[in-house]
Amino acid sequence: MSDAAHVVAVRGPVIDFACEGALPAVGTAVIVDLEGYDITCEVQAHLGDGRFRAIALQPTQGLSRRMPATLTHRPITVPVGPATLGRLLNVLGDPGDDGPALPADTPRRAIHQPVPPLSRAKAAIEVFSTGIKILDLLAPLAQGGKAALFGGAGVGKTVLVTELIHAMVTGYDGVSVFAGVGERSREGHEMLHDMGQYGVLDRTVLVYGQMNEPPGARWRVPLTALTIAEHIRDEDRRNVLLLMDNVFRFVQAGAEVSGLLGRMPSRVGYQPTLETEVAGLQERIASGRHAAITAIEAVYVPADDFTDPAVSAISTHMDSTVVLSRDLAAQGIYPAIDPLHTTSVLLDPAIVGADHARTAADVREIMERYEELRDVIAMLGVEELGREEQLMVGRARRLQRFLTQPFFVAAPFTGMEGRSVAVADTIAGCRRIVDGGCDDWAEASFYMIGDLGEAEAREAARRKGAA
Repeated sequence: MSDAAHVVAVRGPVIDFACEGALPAVGTAVIVDLEGYDITCEVQAHLGDGRFRAIALQPTQGLSRRMPATLTHRPITVPVGPATLGRLLNVLGDPGDDGPALPADTPRRAIHQPVPPLSRAKAAIEVFSTGIKILDLLAPLAQGGKAALFGGAGVGKTVLVTELIHAMVTGYDGVSVFAGVGERSREGHEMLHDMGQYGVLDRTVLVYGQMNEPPGARWRVPLTALTIAEHIRDEDRRNVLLLMDNVFRFVQAGAEVSGLLGRMPSRVGYQPTLETEVAGLQERIASGRHAAITAIEAVYVPADDFTDPAVSAISTHMDSTVVLSRDLAAQGIYPAIDPLHTTSVLLDPAIVGADHARTAADVREIMERYEELRDVIAMLGVEELGREEQLMVGRARRLQRFLTQPFFVAAPFTGMEGRSVAVADTIAGCRRIVDGGCDDWAEASFYMIGDLGEAEAREAARRKGAA
């Protein structure tokens, strides 16, 4: 089998090659030597007559026809194992943090791996606390599960992901792998700095494909991060928290690649392989026999359109779906999570307990009734409602404010110290509000607090001041 090929055409990140003998398999790596600088490409299509087409994962400036290339006959591989901990890597696993090169004996693993069989998955579901009240109440997360944070631009997805990193890494017995898909270089530096400040960098791997990189790099970055996470799960037998920001840019990069390869676009201009690509990524996120990968993913919603094909394709794979609302963000309700559209398959009495499931259902019912009455209140005023409806509206507004929370990562900007609340305290606080135990408290007492004890102290201080 020949290992030699040469470049016959270059169109941006798309390169056509010719080789003697058998064509390389789709998904394998081809390396072009550009005056001592290797450009890694991935085979995407066979053109016939000894020619094939590949997508470059690095800039292609300086490439020209007849340049020699090497066929590896294997997928792209990336470094895995303990040497990657505490490092910021690119799509090929090269360090991007000005640190030393990875040791030569660092093991490597192919970025394309089979989906683990169902027989290997753990049957028991272990729910864990994030310390964020509205998430723990309405969208509980489970080990080996997948949660997505859906929202348009500027509603707080990245802040929420960063807070989850802070909340879970410090109290989480495992390793975190962060995949920055199409991120700005500023965000990568900030994340690296924050991880160092939290003292958890030695248990974190940061993998970035910046937005200035070719679409092939942004398209394959999630697979690089997932490959590192799978090695930790399977070989080191440690739980992994996989955080991705932003999965929509993975789909977007796939659409760019598809267009560059000349494929006919599908709905709304997306690639015809959209569902397959999303499934290929999401289904690898699973439990193993001894440990699990748990994913929390930020998903940009273009033009706040939740019917977008990319958003629909991603949401079908999620256990917990968290929807961020622009309307709530405009009202100063942070985190701006919509309680009516945020759901979780784990919100089942058999998993979270009867009290938790009943409280969540009651909170959602009150919020739904309040939403129905908002137009009436806006036109006529709350005084025109009946006594029961007035009480219900008051409880809904108190619940809405109680489920706000100051974040640790936002403290430098808000001046408020962050709060982390146990699940039991969140349920107890919501239960008391739902049952009418706080009907005579001021709404302001509930805003941006931790547990209900803090609201009680605020209310006591307010009454003392009024007296």
